[in-house]
Amino acid sequence: MTIQDVAKAAGVSPMTVSHVINDHPHVKNETRERVLRAIAELDYRVNVAARNLRTGRTGTIGLAVAEIDRPYYGQLAAAIITAAERRGLKVAIEQTGASREGELDALALSRNRLYDGLILSTVGLGPADTELLKVDHPVVILGERIFDGPVDHVAMPNVEGARAATAHLIERGCRRVVLIDGGVRGDEVDVSSLRYTGYREALDAAGLAFDPALVAPIDAFTMESGAAAARRVADSGLDFDGIFCVTDTVAIGALRGLADRGVAVPGRVKVIGFDNIAEGAYSVPSLSTIDPDHTLMADTAVDLLARRLTEKGKKNRQVAQEFISRFSVVARESTG
Repeated sequence: MTIQDVAKAAGVSPMTVSHVINDHPHVKNETRERVLRAIAELDYRVNVAARNLRTGRTGTIGLAVAEIDRPYYGQLAAAIITAAERRGLKVAIEQTGASREGELDALALSRNRLYDGLILSTVGLGPADTELLKVDHPVVILGERIFDGPVDHVAMPNVEGARAATAHLIERGCRRVVLIDGGVRGDEVDVSSLRYTGYREALDAAGLAFDPALVAPIDAFTMESGAAAARRVADSGLDFDGIFCVTDTVAIGALRGLADRGVAVPGRVKVIGFDNIAEGAYSVPSLSTIDPDHTLMADTAVDLLARRLTEKGKKNRQVAQEFISRFSVVARESTG
């Protein structure tokens, strides 16, 4: 069946059928219903490939994340898929392996994979790579590491959230707060350095001295690393009464590590994470955390990308936007 067959059956022009298929607002309801009945009776199917050739669009956007098997990225992907569906877009997901090379591949190959645009969650790319973001298709960066770049950026409230997490422990009576994070301090801006900054700011605001011995570095944001770090701190003989973990995944591991050493949470040590992944509500004890509002971040990223798709080819494009999400403290059993 062709669009001409539908037009003949409905007694309208092929252009009117096209308007109905593409949900054009200026079609009378009676006409729309007549065309839809003809489509159903004739079992007409839109030729998506042909439409893509005509419009230059596929209706699919790419989402590149570091590690799809991490709860945070799975939750983020689900929120972006939901946001995209509301705008009539499909999402293709790929994994970058948390590496700069993988993220560059996602940028370079997204057009070959027929994505209309790309949402890229960055871990490996940094501010020095901003020139590499100047590609010929719409890109939105979702993450911590690209600032003042040529593309739209939706960022976590890392400093503010980490400051609030540490302050929450202090408000609950903690005076010796351990930070479990990536540990490497350099010129690069990343999730660890930003959340470390928030941690330090909360200590300063409370008049508490910073003790480098209370920073427990890990080489991966995994439950295994969190558990190992918590066991290491418990075995060290350090005096501590609180732990702020750089992510919820690390924090869930830390709860396991403390349990292995017989350290009661929240009785002896209070623990808080960051990300508000769903699993945290079901750990024992349930995990206090920072909620960065994944839904808002996903909606904003998809909105920005959709806007860039409509601007494509126009001379007067808006300048790149920088958006930092709001956050809230979710207090659960692990902080008393």
